[in-house]
Amino acid sequence: MAASSAFDLLITGGIVACCDEKGTAHAKGAVGIKDGRIAWVGDAEKLPADAAAAATVDAAGKLLAPGLVNAHCHLADSLFRGLVEDLELEDWLQVLWRAEGTILNEETNLLGARLGLAELALSGVTTVLDMFWFPETAAQATKKIGLRMMTGGFAFDLDGADGMPAADRLKHAEAFIERYKDDELVTPNAMVHGAYTSGTASMKAMHELAQAHGCNFHIHAAETRKENETVLAQHGARVVPLLEKLGMLGPDTLLAHAIHLDDADLKMVADSGTAVVHNPVSNLKLGSGFARVPEMLARGIPVGLGTDGAVSGNDIDMWLALRLAATMHRAVANKAGALSSKEALRMATLGSAQAMGMAAEIGSIETGKRADLMLLDLERPHAVPLFDPHSHLVYSACKGDVEDVWVGGRPVVAKGQLVNDDLGEILEQTRRLQPQVLASINGGD
Repeated sequence: MAASSAFDLLITGGIVACCDEKGTAHAKGAVGIKDGRIAWVGDAEKLPADAAAAATVDAAGKLLAPGLVNAHCHLADSLFRGLVEDLELEDWLQVLWRAEGTILNEETNLLGARLGLAELALSGVTTVLDMFWFPETAAQATKKIGLRMMTGGFAFDLDGADGMPAADRLKHAEAFIERYKDDELVTPNAMVHGAYTSGTASMKAMHELAQAHGCNFHIHAAETRKENETVLAQHGARVVPLLEKLGMLGPDTLLAHAIHLDDADLKMVADSGTAVVHNPVSNLKLGSGFARVPEMLARGIPVGLGTDGAVSGNDIDMWLALRLAATMHRAVANKAGALSSKEALRMATLGSAQAMGMAAEIGSIETGKRADLMLLDLERPHAVPLFDPHSHLVYSACKGDVEDVWVGGRPVVAKGQLVNDDLGEILEQTRRLQPQVLASINGGD
């Protein structure tokens, strides 16, 4: 290997779970990184004799895997963790929106985004799709911490927590796309909060903006039965038929939740190539229902995995979402093979990347892809014995196992510590804000 092709970083000696379509694994593998991308992956013993690296990591006793991809989140809602409990979505939203409207501004939203991103980074997540107020502050936070993010402006015709007039949201979303269209870490998209919070004109305009710029389009869809009923009353059609009528389904569209879909809805989603992101923790906690994920996969619908916000699950733990996705559908179907561990793991990695239109860049350890990686400690009682690294990631691994995280080959977490932001400062500022957050739903008491 010529000196000019030396790796910037070589991680060697550990188990490598590639999470690619073939389920490739290396019992004693190596991954070489050059210019932020994976330049070599395989068995360590097959490394070229003259392989050189500016830095090396001994991964013996550890498991290297692609970073997890969280395809639906509301990062700064981490400020409201545990604030609203034991309510169904519609009543829950009314309390949450009151708190958000009282507390959120650019400064507090930046703090909430930093808090959420810190939690994700320390648990091995390397990419997140965030839908929330003040997306510029989320972009600022992710560029500081070093994670990859998809975000942007969204349509919302009611009074929003950011105080932005509904008429300005399209222009704001387009400005965000223009600003970040060539950014390495921030991928802009265009979004609609939901068909029950936006009129058809706003929805169509935001979708057309996404198409004009070649962006992903994201919307909450059919999360509850009541949402379908409300949208039917407002627009004369349930959510998915409405989106189909408006021409908003397609390969660049990602539906969040998609729980209450009948057979005709599923066919529309499948025939159009539309993707879905499954959020099992939030769906269970809010009593929203069970998405028909095994049927979606059987129909060829791309399905990713998300945490939703910390206020509807109390954490943003992709490992919990992964294990629930792998198990709960078996109980619903009364069939152990209803959803395989391979399918569940794909949802948290390559499936989420595909749903977000980023599968060519992230989601698996393959030559040419971005070097977005996590390294897990295996010297744990729950990690021994280990027969199948991919199954281990689904059923045994947890966020506490994550030791190191790289995004584009750059360290984001090292030895379990944030590299680029001050976690202590984030936690202290959040604690200081806590009395105001509580007062926001208690009438100032």
